[in-house]
Amino acid sequence: ATTEADLKAATAIRAKEHADFEKSQKELLDVIDTLGRAIVIIEKEMKGGASMMQLKSAGSVIEALTVMVQASSINSADATKLTALVQNSQNSDDADDIDAAGAPAATVYKSHSGSIVETLEDLKAKAESQLTEARQTEATASHNFQMLQQSLEDEMQFNAQDLEATKSALTETQGQLTTDTADLKMTKDALAEDTAALEDTKQDCQAKAAEFEAATNSRSEELEALAKARA
Repeated sequence: ATTEADLKAATAIRAKEHADFEKSQKELLDVIDTLGRAIVIIEKEMKGGASMMQLKSAGSVIEALTVMVQASSINSADATKLTALVQNSQNSDDADDIDAAGAPAATVYKSHSGSIVETLEDLKAKAESQLTEARQTEATASHNFQMLQQSLEDEMQFNAQDLEATKSALTETQGQLTTDTADLKMTKDALAEDTAALEDTKQDCQAKAAEFEAATNSRSEELEALAKARA
C-alpha cells in the first residue's frame, strides 16, 4: 500500500511539473516568435521603410516600438509584450539606475550596444537559452520519473507475486491439514473398532475359559464319584 501511495504522489508531482513546463514553453515560444518578427520588421524599416528616419532617431527600444505601432508595422499587443520584456530585462541588469521616485530612468531602456535590433536579438537569445534549459530540465525530470515509476511498479509486482505465492502456500497447507485431519479421524475410528473387537474377543475367551473350567471340574467330580463306587 505504501509503494502504491508513493507512486500516486510521484505521478501527481510529475504531472504538475510537466504542466508548468508546458506553460513556460508556450510562453517562451511566443516570446521568441514575437521577438523574431519584430527584429525582421525593424531591420526592414531601417533599410528604407516609411519609419526609417523616426527609428534612427529613436533613443531607446521603447521609443522604437512606439514608432512601429504608430506606423502600423507591429500591433499594440506585440509592442506591449516587447516593452515588458525590455523593461524586465533592463531592470534586472541595471537595478542601480532606478531613480529616487522608483521609476526606471530613461537610460535603463537604452540598448547596451546602442542598437535596437541587437537589444531585441539579445533578448531573443536569452529566451532561446531559457527554453533550451527548460527542455533539458523537463527531459531530466521525465527520465527520473520514468526510472522511479519503473522501480515502484516492479516492487509492486514483486509484492503481488510474493503475496500470491504466500496465499498459494497457505491454501496448500490448509488442504494438507484437512487431509491429515481426515486421516487421523479414520485412524481413530479404526482404532476404536479394533479396541471394541479386542474387548469382544477378550470377553469371549474369558467365557470359554470359564466353560472349560466348569467342564473340567464336572469331569473331575464324575471321576471321583466313579472311583468311590468301585471301591
